[in-house]
Amino acid sequence: REAESFKEQGNAYYAKKDYNEAYNYYTKAIDTCPNNASYYGNRAATLMMLGRFREALGDAQQSVRLDDSFVRGHLREGKCHLSLGNAMAASRCFQRVLELDHKNTQAQQELKNASTVLEYEKIAEVDFEKRDFRKVVFCMDRALEFAPACHRFKILKAECLALLGRYPEAQSVASDILRMDSTNADALYVRGLCLYYEDCIEKAVQFFVQALRMAPDHEKACLACRNAKALKAKKEDGNKAFKEGNYKLAYELYTEALGIDPNNIKTNAKLYCNRGTVNSKLRKLEEAIDDCTNAVKLDDTYIKAYLRRAQCYMDTEQYEDAVRDYEKVYQTEKTKEHKQLLKNAQVELKKSKRKDYYKILGVDKNASEDEIKKAYRKRALMHHPDRHSGASAEVQKEEEKKFKEVGEAFTILSDPKKKARYDSGQDLDEDGLNMGDFDANNIFKAFFGGPGGFSFEASGPGNFFFQFG
Repeated sequence: REAESFKEQGNAYYAKKDYNEAYNYYTKAIDTCPNNASYYGNRAATLMMLGRFREALGDAQQSVRLDDSFVRGHLREGKCHLSLGNAMAASRCFQRVLELDHKNTQAQQELKNASTVLEYEKIAEVDFEKRDFRKVVFCMDRALEFAPACHRFKILKAECLALLGRYPEAQSVASDILRMDSTNADALYVRGLCLYYEDCIEKAVQFFVQALRMAPDHEKACLACRNAKALKAKKEDGNKAFKEGNYKLAYELYTEALGIDPNNIKTNAKLYCNRGTVNSKLRKLEEAIDDCTNAVKLDDTYIKAYLRRAQCYMDTEQYEDAVRDYEKVYQTEKTKEHKQLLKNAQVELKKSKRKDYYKILGVDKNASEDEIKKAYRKRALMHHPDRHSGASAEVQKEEEKKFKEVGEAFTILSDPKKKARYDSGQDLDEDGLNMGDFDANNIFKAFFGGPGGFSFEASGPGNFFFQFG
C-alpha cells in the first residue's frame, strides 16, 4: 500500500509535467517494492520525458524482465532503443508488442519509424563512401527526428559538416556531446578535425591525442593525428628552406606537403600560395600563377594569394587579369596600399592598350637620346615607302603604316616632355597632340636634313641604298 501511495503521487507529478518529482516518487515506490514491473515502467516513461534515454532503457528492460507480457514496457524499451539509434533492437521490441497485441497501432507506427531509420543509415553509409557528405547530413537529420539521443548519428553528421567546411556547425554538435560525455572519443576527434581543417594544427593534435587516450584503436583519430603532424613538419621545413634562400628545396617540401591530405583545404591553400611565391622567386611566373589560382580555388577569401597572383600578372604584362585581382582585393580590404596597387595596374593596363613606341623603334624603355635616334634612322630607312615601290599593293600599304608609326614613335620619345607624359600613361591627346595629323615624310626630312631631296635606288635585286640629292 505504501508503494502504491508513492506511485499515485508520482502519477500526479507526472500529470503536472513535474518529471523530477515524479521520478523521485517512482524511485521510492521501487525501493519499497522492487519487483513491480509497472513502477519501473512509469519511471522509464519519466526518464524519457527528461531525455535520459539510456537510464530509461534500463528501467524498461527491468520492467519486461519482471513481466514479459507488459506491453507498455516493451513499447518503452523499443522507444528508448530507437531514440538511442539502435533501430534493429527497437524493431524486435515492437514486434514483441504486436505478438502480444496484434492491433496495437502505436507499435505498428513505431516499427515503420524503425525501418525508416535503418533505411537512412544504409543510404548514409553508401553516400559517405561516395564522399557525398551533403547527402549524409540530410540522412542523419532525418534519422535524428526519430533518434534524437543517438550520439553515433550526431557524430557522423558533425564529421560530414567538418568535411564540408561548415566548421562552426560541426563544432557545435561535437561540443553538445562532450558536455554530456567529456570522454567521448568520437566527439573529441571531430573537434580536432575542425581545428585541423581550420589550419590550427597544434590544437588539433591535442584533441586527436586526447581521443586516442580514450580509444587507442580509434583509426580516424590515429590517421588524422599522423597527417596533422606530418603536414606541420613539412610546412615548417619548407618555410625554413625558403627563408634560407634554398628555393629548390622549399619547392620540393611544399609539393610533398600538398600530397599529405587533399581534404585539408585551408592548409593546402597556404601551401599552394607558398609554392607560388617560390616559383616567382625562381622566375617561373606562369607556374606561380597556376599555384596561386589553385590557392584561391580552395579558399576564395585568401587575400595573400590574390596579391601574389596579381603581381605575377603584372610581371608577365597580363594587366587585365592583374586589375581584376587587385579589384577583388580592394573590395575585400579597402586599404591605401591596395588602392595604390589597383591604380598602378589600371595605369599599366591603359598604357598596354596604346601603341608601344619603344617596341616600334626596337629600343628599351631606358634608351638614351642617341639610341632613340639611331633606332629611328634604322627603322625609318627600313620601312620608307620608296624602298618598297616595287612590292605588291598590300605590302606597300603595310610598310607605309609602319613608316608612319616609326615617325610617331620618334616624335614622342625624342621630346622629353611628351616622353614623360607617355611613360606615365597620360593621354597625349590632352596636349592637343593628334597622332593622326603627323606627316611621317616631314619628320623623315627634318631628321635627315638638307635642302635637297632623297631617293632610294636599286643596285640589284633586293638591294637598295639611300642617296641624298
